[in-house]
Amino acid sequence: MPDRGGGPTGPRIRAGRPSRRVRALLVTLGVLAVLGMAFTMFAGFWTDWLWYRSVHYSSVFTTTLSTKIGLFFVFGLLMALAVGFNIWLAHRLRPPLSAMSMEQQSLDRYRMGIAPYKKWLLLAVTSLVGLIAGASASSQWRTWLMWVNGVPFHEKDPQFHLDISFYAFDLPWYRFLLGFGFAAAILCLIAAALTHYLYGGLRVTSPGARATAAATGHLSVLLGLFVALKAVAYWLDRYGLAVKSSDFKATGNWTGLRYVDANAYLPAKTILFCIAVICALLFFATLWRRTWQLPVIGFGLMVLSAILIGGLYPAIVQKFQVQPNEQAKEAPYVQKNLKATREAYGIDDAKVSAYSGQSTTSDKTELRSDANDAASIRIMDPNIVSPTFQQLQQMKNYYGFPTNLDVDRYPTKDGKEQDTVLGLRELNLDGVPKNNWINDHFRYTHGYGVVAAKGTEAKDGEPVFTEYDLPSRGDLGTYQQQIYYGEKTTTYSIVGGPQKEIDYSDNDREKTTSYEGESGVNLDNPVNRAAYAVAFNEPQILYSGAIGKGSRILYNRTPKDRVEAVAPWLTIDGDAYPAVVKGRIQWIVDAYTTSNGYPYSSRTTLGDTTADSLTATNNSRAVVAQQNQVNYIRNSVKATVDAYTGEVKLYEWDTKDPVLKTWMKAFPGTVEPRDAISDDLMAHLRYPQDLFKVQRELLTRYHVTDAETFLTGSEVWQVPDDPTNKSGNAVPPYYLSMKMPDQSQQAFSLSTTFTPNGRDNLSAFMTVDAEAGTGDYGKIRILKLPTSTTVDGPKQVQSKFNSEQDIAAAIKLLKGGDSDIEYGNLLTVPLDGGLLYVEPVYVRGGGLKYPLLRKVLVTYEGKTAFENTLGEALDKVFGTKGPTTTPPPDTGTTNPPDTGNPTVEQALKDAQKAFDAGQQALKDGPDWGAYAEAQKNLKDALKRAEEAQSGAGGTSGKNGDKSADKSADKGGDGNADKSGEKSKS
Repeated sequence: MPDRGGGPTGPRIRAGRPSRRVRALLVTLGVLAVLGMAFTMFAGFWTDWLWYRSVHYSSVFTTTLSTKIGLFFVFGLLMALAVGFNIWLAHRLRPPLSAMSMEQQSLDRYRMGIAPYKKWLLLAVTSLVGLIAGASASSQWRTWLMWVNGVPFHEKDPQFHLDISFYAFDLPWYRFLLGFGFAAAILCLIAAALTHYLYGGLRVTSPGARATAAATGHLSVLLGLFVALKAVAYWLDRYGLAVKSSDFKATGNWTGLRYVDANAYLPAKTILFCIAVICALLFFATLWRRTWQLPVIGFGLMVLSAILIGGLYPAIVQKFQVQPNEQAKEAPYVQKNLKATREAYGIDDAKVSAYSGQSTTSDKTELRSDANDAASIRIMDPNIVSPTFQQLQQMKNYYGFPTNLDVDRYPTKDGKEQDTVLGLRELNLDGVPKNNWINDHFRYTHGYGVVAAKGTEAKDGEPVFTEYDLPSRGDLGTYQQQIYYGEKTTTYSIVGGPQKEIDYSDNDREKTTSYEGESGVNLDNPVNRAAYAVAFNEPQILYSGAIGKGSRILYNRTPKDRVEAVAPWLTIDGDAYPAVVKGRIQWIVDAYTTSNGYPYSSRTTLGDTTADSLTATNNSRAVVAQQNQVNYIRNSVKATVDAYTGEVKLYEWDTKDPVLKTWMKAFPGTVEPRDAISDDLMAHLRYPQDLFKVQRELLTRYHVTDAETFLTGSEVWQVPDDPTNKSGNAVPPYYLSMKMPDQSQQAFSLSTTFTPNGRDNLSAFMTVDAEAGTGDYGKIRILKLPTSTTVDGPKQVQSKFNSEQDIAAAIKLLKGGDSDIEYGNLLTVPLDGGLLYVEPVYVRGGGLKYPLLRKVLVTYEGKTAFENTLGEALDKVFGTKGPTTTPPPDTGTTNPPDTGNPTVEQALKDAQKAFDAGQQALKDGPDWGAYAEAQKNLKDALKRAEEAQSGAGGTSGKNGDKSADKSADKGGDGNADKSGEKSKS
């Protein structure tokens, strides 16, 4: 029998089996790893394709992908072939082994080491440089598409008289090609030199000739190509001067040619171009002369010329010609910059008018009447009252409102438009009773309904709601209320399958629904499920029983994300806003086309220019990923996103924009014509805030149209800091229906103020007509105040307000205890030659979780009022009462409803008396002791009415009535017993 313990056969068999198993395991693991990586890459590609197909923009995906792949392979292959060819050529031109020096023979061991792997090494090197070059080229897909699809501007630059499209579309592509050529020349030169050295064509330490004739000819051609590319660079640099940025002491940021550029740099670039061409020819001539003497001398002269002609000479011109008479020398070029910048940013038609800043009417009654007509003064600040909406209309903790609400126009019952503050009751997963995978992605999937309030009214400090409750009802009529796509919807949901969704609560009973839209990607296919399981790193998607027939996955759900995905060539505005259009909630998104190649137009950084006190506290309102500089911008596209279906539509807005026409040519069929915008949608389109902020920043300097004034800097303005907070950021612009001096009626406008550079008094007031579909849409009006008089600016108004003794005492009383004061938007309204400032003041505290409007500040020509209502404040400022209007009927105010129950009727009468007593106490002093007593009586009266009504329920009103029955219906939303909260305040 064989020796199984120690014989030679036994141990070898036992030792061999584990070795084979280990090898098999390692191979299996390697195969699995490769398959896993491959499927991960496939999952990313496949889910992207499915998403684009689901939104019907698959052409964007295929065009972008094919362009990237095409550029990757073309330029990667070119780079690989160029480097590989030069390595092969250097190896082929190597000298015979017998001719090699001792230095080269010492490298023989390296040559011997790589000899068996020459082909693989060559393939590896060329593949590596090809991959790097291809990846770099694929990132230039936008540059390629703009070059190949570019359309003319039909405008020429003032220096070279070329169409602006050359600078916007052509020059960037030529610069990329030039950069690629330089990279290829340098890599080929390095690869060829190393190969020649390794195989004896170049010597470093050995005596005699440093290079063979073959190596000399090869490398000289590569150097000649490099110098030839430098000549092309000098020629393109001539045109680059028209879009070159520089720091100009007189104006700061500057783009375009100045005197020294036109008279020194431009001729210098032309001379250097000629020298570089001659130098390149000398290098090419080395093929016949076999010596580097002349090309080296020529290259040295080119470098010396670049220093003297390209550097020293312009400095001399600047020092001795420009500086002694800078204003006269630079004026013609400044004028070109003024014209180009104003055209590129759409501010060339801005109308600047003189405005006295002082009233011309002595009739106070007339002034008081004009104040009502001058503007629909909005006392509901959309940036303050979001917590109030949250507290009064949240209904359930899993709903929420954005930090900053929106302002839009909606018709009243009598057909007149009114400024309306509104927000959507969106899904808030942080408020879900129990967070788990099923609840977060299957059960709680959407928000519900619009909540809107009048911008110009308040009642008991609270908004006067025109759309309210759950489901929402009011003035907006019937519409699809479910909100599957919104600003707060940042996670994915799986809908439409066997798992029912929470729709909304009705009397604490949760109603369920199942998504019936066609949005999202179908998960019936197991390949799709596996792909999303990998893409979202969520294995449960693959095997969960909650996913079945009809299940669809919704993602990329914020309006900005969806528009940016289907139109990656657009810059998206920071503030998407909702509107009810034809029975649907539509998110409206403003989008811009931009360029950095408009000659003579000064550049701006969008991320910095659009920053203000709101973006400082709410990053979602910032311009998305735009720290890049631009010098041309147009609001060329209006986009909509359906809140239920997620459908994205792009509409051509600026029909003359050549940049948009270029992208429409590159992505045909993606943008619908302007005529496709319905009248209902047109009624809610508005002038975008971010574009306005860019324009106002430019207008701090470019409101001046003559070069001499511009150069002196005496008319430079600045955007003031927001005086209502201590952030130190710019004051945001405000939407407001107002009437400018040259207008006969109010128009929905966007407005801002300017102060002199380094000072706080007012220098100008600017508005733009923001109402789309009107003839004046986009018209910029600037009221310029005289420099000989001083008119208080926003900071000074706020400072006087805070320091006035009576107001300071009233503020102290309002703060009483743990209350906080919040200042609303400081609105500026032109009125009869003067400027009317209005600022609402909110109080938060005393047990309340939300701010209530308690006072209104009004200032006009040094007279200040701080009253309970806007009307009272205006009356006090002008010393006369304004026209009275009959207040709209509302429950719980002047006329208690006839309930048929005498006890209830008496209790409601007592409540009305207590309410009136409280209002009188606020006017008298205010007398906070009397006010607190009145609020206690009000609470007691309402409680008696509730008990007497025996569960019949209070009346639900637009303003959120105080009845305990309504509070109970809201169940746990923190709204119960609001009258008790009022007594605490």
